[in-house]
Amino acid sequence: MEEFLQSCRQTLQEKTDQDSPGFHVVLGNEACDVDSMVSALAFAYLLFKTAGGDSLVLPLLNIRQSELVLRSDNVFLLRQTGLSPDLLLFRDQLDLRVLHRAGRLRLTLVDHNVLPRLTLQISSSLASLPSILLLLNCGCATRLPSDTDLEGAVVEVLDHHQLERKLSPTCPVTVEMVGSCATLVTERIIQKAPQILDQQLAQLLYATVVLDCVNMAPAAGKVTPKDSQYIAVLETRFPTMPPRGTLFQALQNAKFDVSGLNMEQMLLKDMKAVSGSLNVAVPVLYITLKEFLQRADLEAELSVFCQKSGFDLLLMMTISFTESKEPIRELVVFSHSASCREQVSKYLEQAHNPALNLSPISCPHPHISAYQQGNTLASRKKLLPLVKDFLRECDGDGCLRDTEEDSEVPPTPMNSLVDGCPLDEGLPRITAEDLQDKLHQMESADL
Repeated sequence: MEEFLQSCRQTLQEKTDQDSPGFHVVLGNEACDVDSMVSALAFAYLLFKTAGGDSLVLPLLNIRQSELVLRSDNVFLLRQTGLSPDLLLFRDQLDLRVLHRAGRLRLTLVDHNVLPRLTLQISSSLASLPSILLLLNCGCATRLPSDTDLEGAVVEVLDHHQLERKLSPTCPVTVEMVGSCATLVTERIIQKAPQILDQQLAQLLYATVVLDCVNMAPAAGKVTPKDSQYIAVLETRFPTMPPRGTLFQALQNAKFDVSGLNMEQMLLKDMKAVSGSLNVAVPVLYITLKEFLQRADLEAELSVFCQKSGFDLLLMMTISFTESKEPIRELVVFSHSASCREQVSKYLEQAHNPALNLSPISCPHPHISAYQQGNTLASRKKLLPLVKDFLRECDGDGCLRDTEEDSEVPPTPMNSLVDGCPLDEGLPRITAEDLQDKLHQMESADL
């Protein structure tokens, strides 16, 4: 594996010119947790060992290099298996759009099955298309990562989340609701090239499945028969594998170590984003709810994060464990808009698929709603579809917004950036297609 990763870095440095072969990039999801990282590394290694053709295979972590420090369990596992983090390739080290426009990109998705769509970091009070276009022109708004323009490069998908992508005969899709995507990668390696498995690769896959499946404990609700099957295969082939319990506890300790992190880093450590009528961040916080609510200047820190990152609402899931290692999950809903906060809270309270069994907790912060989650088996993986369903309903029916409470920043003055001012009368109505064209032009200019 070290030689493969070293060759990938050398390839990136030497062969990005127009005369070089194309690239086959294996890309994990934007959370870049252990499962996403290991699945990308292992599947790319499999392709490197087995696939023919002219493409150069590269595993790419879907974060900036500077963000790896937030994935403390990723760093721990790499070092435990003898891999230096310096061998990895990150999203800010390879421009996928340039490769795609040149027709030199093939993309395999692991641990996700759709590419994130465009979102804009702007105030909700400036959400009309003419205003957005003016904001983009003057540099007053920025774009959250969007990869939908890379869809044409996707040649295969291997994932264990709910299927969201439209099926195509030209793109094989394997989606199976197992506990870990690494289970599906292990299965593919055993089927296609079992000879490439050595202690190092096997331990990467083994540790990932054990972590994702909560030490293979049925009570945690993550493990499936296939996860257990391939854990047993790896244990049989590599009897010197570290004991499950010891490995799981070490990874848990590393994963939940948030010492030294500020609020922004805690939120970014394990965060998903969903957009629609609202931009919603869904971080997992490795801290008890009590500790979280007792943080000094909590609401001010959350407000700064939302304003900086363009989120209307934060839906935070805290996770801790009992002495018997049973998970404790609690939810925190933050927004300066009372109507947004109340609508999301009510929707989740009444959810049935799955039922979260939420019990309100008294909270001293006026812009925060807090809950104990009775259904401790409902992880963020099961929470995200509920959030997406809520946003789809909002897109159809319209979410009520309490604009007076949307933000603590001063209101925008009447000028050319808002509708209704004298300069706005002459602006044409902009369609979504016009906006997408404008963004593509700006991206091309940036290059």
